[in-house]
Amino acid sequence: MKVLQINSVCGYGSTGRIVTDIYGVLKAKEHDCLIAYGRHNAPIGINSYRIGSDLDVYLHVLGTRIFDRNGFYSKNATSSFICRIEQYSPDIIHLHNLHGYYINIELLFDFLRVYNKPIVWTFHDCWAFTGHCTHFDYVCCEKWKSGCYGCQLKTEYPSSRCLDNSKWNYEMKRKLFTSISNMTIVTPSKWLSGLVSQSFLGKGRNVVINNGVDLEKFKPSNSDFRKKHSLEDRFIVLGVASVWTESKGLADFILLSKMLNDKYRIVLVGIGPKESKLLPRNILYISRTNSAEELAGIYSAADVFVNPSKQESFGNVTIEALACGTPAIVYGVTGCAESVNEKSGIVVDIRVGVDGILKAIQEIKKNPFKKEGVVMRGRKYGKEDRFNEYLKIYSENA
Repeated sequence: MKVLQINSVCGYGSTGRIVTDIYGVLKAKEHDCLIAYGRHNAPIGINSYRIGSDLDVYLHVLGTRIFDRNGFYSKNATSSFICRIEQYSPDIIHLHNLHGYYINIELLFDFLRVYNKPIVWTFHDCWAFTGHCTHFDYVCCEKWKSGCYGCQLKTEYPSSRCLDNSKWNYEMKRKLFTSISNMTIVTPSKWLSGLVSQSFLGKGRNVVINNGVDLEKFKPSNSDFRKKHSLEDRFIVLGVASVWTESKGLADFILLSKMLNDKYRIVLVGIGPKESKLLPRNILYISRTNSAEELAGIYSAADVFVNPSKQESFGNVTIEALACGTPAIVYGVTGCAESVNEKSGIVVDIRVGVDGILKAIQEIKKNPFKKEGVVMRGRKYGKEDRFNEYLKIYSENA
């Protein structure tokens, strides 16, 4: 079986790791796989194809900033890629994130409709059925159910600084994405599956496959992290994100830092230069790491993992922390709450907010979870078990 995967990145960030993990599962079963991606570099040894160039991405970004038509540029790059698809001749085409300024969805779907190969599309967010945004819950928007317009998230990713074309985007997506007859939509959580069922894609086949974690890398690990940062006697409260936007809960951590005494230390991973200027001195921040081993060491060194995100399709960082034996605190919204049970963490009512997170941290410090129960919950999401479910879908459709 030959599988083509398409994603904005390869081996970079959470979706990039998912793509390469599926690649590994396929290769272990002696199937063939090609990963097509749009940005950054692919890991050495991966059979990959970059769609376009840095210049194509920059021009796509520029067009999006002015005209709010993310996904409708990169025509030459996409035309060349379509030739590569025909040359590779896959049995299955597996789509992931098509946003990310690298591919023209109109050209791609016009081709896929005629090419008539089985399509599997994993939704890592809500972009496919909105006129602009990737998430909308935290602003309580429901326009996506009937037709987007007057987007209140226009300046959020994928940001437009000028025009609002959310209505046009929505109608084009509905036309293009409903034109494929043989397509299976996969969501990583029941929450996201429920949203899809209410969208213009609700009549198609929709399957839930939780995200998987590499248990060979994410497991309880010895680390010099505490010693390196002089945190031997501190209760470490950890937060991890690839991008710290407002909806990811950065403001909650800043507020929490004012509520915790010197016995605690907040550590945030993934902080960029812009975000670092907002942080108080009692928050230790680390820039983004793409090393799973390094990240596992940080997870293992922490006493509790906090994910205050208000928009997550599932939350890979949460299950990574659990697999490393670190209990998690999450808000009971979107897909986050599905990964935590009574033996591995605490779900906080978002209406209580940071006060609820503080209470949960204090409770865990007083009555720690048993590490074996936390690890067991994390191991439920081993990538082999989860991603073998994709192989089943491939086989049923190929």
